[in-house]
Amino acid sequence: MSKFADRNFLKADQYKDASNLDARVELHKRFSTNPYGWLTWVFDHLLVLPADAKILELGCGPAYLWKENAARIPAGWNITLSDLSPGMLDAAWRNLVVTGRNYRFKEIDAQEIPFEDETFDAVIANHMLYHVPDRAKAIAEIKRVLKTGGRFFATTVGAKHMQEMNAWLDEAGGGHYVSQVVRSFLLENGMEQLKPFFSQVTMTRYADTLRVTEVEPLVAYVRSAIAVSDLQKDRLEALKLEWQNMLKQKGEIFISKDSGLFEAIK
Repeated sequence: MSKFADRNFLKADQYKDASNLDARVELHKRFSTNPYGWLTWVFDHLLVLPADAKILELGCGPAYLWKENAARIPAGWNITLSDLSPGMLDAAWRNLVVTGRNYRFKEIDAQEIPFEDETFDAVIANHMLYHVPDRAKAIAEIKRVLKTGGRFFATTVGAKHMQEMNAWLDEAGGGHYVSQVVRSFLLENGMEQLKPFFSQVTMTRYADTLRVTEVEPLVAYVRSAIAVSDLQKDRLEALKLEWQNMLKQKGEIFISKDSGLFEAIK
């Protein structure tokens, strides 16, 4: 099993708190070329839900989706935010307590969702299904807790998403960074995994790229994604020189992106 699908590694290391994820998100916030933000775009899809919807998010992380769209959330929505990591739930609570809105927070493994059948109008899983060891079991659980006619929203990436960055990560990690982990649930293969469970599944892509104009955010990204014990410092120094040369020659460092959203109806 990849460490990036190992619940102990995810809880105790990579996602023990929000710092690693924050560093990676910062690169996208600063250098994405699509002026219509990703989180706004994702939230737009949720607005088909009823005014009194009961919603569960799995793998909520620091609750970026809800923090970014706080002013847009219908007053009648009942929202439960969950994550495998208690550190992430703490970060989510800290990000949302200032909004004055009531959320429920619960530590949950997506493979064993502790709610009754047909509880929710919607379940959300943003960029997290590829971390789940038994994805079919998780998807079956998601279907079980959804009401008939309920919707499952799952975001993920395409096969070529951040391919330049993934190559650099593999180099800096001396081959220990497992950039292929996301391939277990991609825009290219997620449909075939969801269709056996849902009556209707659609997929929509979000157009974007990165045009980075500073080296340090790239360094922070690399350090956030690779365990300290795996990081090859000499290779990272070589990458810094490579990036500096790119900036001198081209004025920017281009990184491809390919993200999107599946919407499935029970």
